[in-house]
Amino acid sequence: MSAREARDVDDFLDIETPDDEEDSALPEGRTGLDGPEKSSSRSLNLSMSSVDVRGVVTTFRDGVKTLLGKPLTSFHMVLSLTVILTVLGLIMVLSASSVEGYAKDGSAYGMVTTQAIFAALGLVLFYGTLKVPIRFFRRFATVGIIVATLLLVLVLVPGIGVAVNGARRWFSIAGLSVQPSELVKVALCVWGAHLLASRRSVGTFGKELLLPLVPVGVLICALIILEPNQSTTMIIALIVGALLWFAGLPGRVFGGFTIGFIVIAVVLALSSSYRAARVFSYLGRTDDPLGDGYQATQAQYALANGGVFGVGLGRSTAKWNYLPNAHNDFIFAIIGEELGLIGALTVVALFLLLGWVGMRIARRSIDPFLRLLSATITVLFLVQAFINIGYVVGLLPVTGIQLPILSNGGTSMLTMLTMLGLLATAARHEPDAVRAISAARPRALSRVLRLPVPEMYRPPRAEQLRDRLERRRTTQSDRRRPAPVRARRSRPTQAAPRRRGSVSSGEIHYPGGRGRSARQSETPPESFRRDRSQPRRDRRRGRGDDWLNEREYRRR
Repeated sequence: MSAREARDVDDFLDIETPDDEEDSALPEGRTGLDGPEKSSSRSLNLSMSSVDVRGVVTTFRDGVKTLLGKPLTSFHMVLSLTVILTVLGLIMVLSASSVEGYAKDGSAYGMVTTQAIFAALGLVLFYGTLKVPIRFFRRFATVGIIVATLLLVLVLVPGIGVAVNGARRWFSIAGLSVQPSELVKVALCVWGAHLLASRRSVGTFGKELLLPLVPVGVLICALIILEPNQSTTMIIALIVGALLWFAGLPGRVFGGFTIGFIVIAVVLALSSSYRAARVFSYLGRTDDPLGDGYQATQAQYALANGGVFGVGLGRSTAKWNYLPNAHNDFIFAIIGEELGLIGALTVVALFLLLGWVGMRIARRSIDPFLRLLSATITVLFLVQAFINIGYVVGLLPVTGIQLPILSNGGTSMLTMLTMLGLLATAARHEPDAVRAISAARPRALSRVLRLPVPEMYRPPRAEQLRDRLERRRTTQSDRRRPAPVRARRSRPTQAAPRRRGSVSSGEIHYPGGRGRSARQSETPPESFRRDRSQPRRDRRRGRGDDWLNEREYRRR
């Protein structure tokens, strides 16, 4: 093969070969052509392997479905969210209270130490609720609400309750402040769920649900108003409303209570000078950034200073006595300033995830007590969190409701962790979770926690007796009902015997006609008469049978 033919074959096969010795002597990666002209035979493949986005999304979705389909997913999610929120709360309390703590006590770790002690006690109660059987909570629910109400009475007694800034809300025990109005939240949730779980009939106006829950709730609200503490009063009313709603209170009755609650809340808000000032500042009636609207304005400045990514953990400027109660009511502003918009949205996402898990547990529970308890606790967390976030960002007037678990407050941390323990207990008592725990041997986490095997829900004996009585009554009522009336199919009658010598003319003669004997002139049988007293439908059904009988009568 000649050199020319070989070159033509190389060009056809897109194979690069040096044209002469000079080209072959050039460095690698360079050509002998200068300027924009390049060899047409050389091509650079820059294409990347395409990514199957739809396949990735499908795989991710299937993985999430598989994970959520596991029997203990709800329990693990509650446990994970509890740890994440507790750790995040301690970190943010340390960051937000360091300046104020050093200014007051000379130590930047004073407030966070107290918060850590209550967090440890709360985790102990969280673990304790997982160890205690469900029947224990129902047995001592009434005792708990009585004790909590007595504590609300005792805190109002001078010398027993501690007054701070004109409000008498705390007990001082071994240097630690305990707020009974926070403890009554847990007691009311457990007692209300226990009370309404045993109610079987709602009635037209829900009288069976309203008594004695509403009178006890009114008494508790009255005692808390005397402290005074309007924000906690709203939370107590919210707990009662959530219990009644999930128990099946009729909509018109619930709507009437809602309107009454709004009216009372407005009256209480305008009855005090400082609460009215907050409301008017929110509505824009007063524009005083250094007066009534000072906290709300400084909180928005802190959020704006944080931007998208934040100024960094511990580098907030609002906590340097610019924003009052930065470690308590307005800790979300410090989160937004130090962690930015991403950190603030992460906190919102954590509470939304907690709300979804709580409602999932409520839907999957077959025990009425656990269903009501988990749904009420979930609503309490969500509403309390978003009221706090709402007035920090300026969507609601300032109310003083704390951000659950994240805000500084020992008794609040204690009660919220206890409620999360109750929610985790309800998650372990889901039917699939009970079967899985009962069938399998304890593994890593179960071995560490050494939790008891939950029992499948069985209705109490009283409810079983009620069910049996209802079934008996239903059976007896069905037996006493008259059997449905059906049209009887008439039997053809025997024709009258003919007389001897009579001739059949072939004409149709009806009974009672002329020239008939007495026997032949008798009225037709009762089966041939149409019963006009029966309904029209029955007459239609019996028409075919009657006509068949008449034809048979005529033929014979």
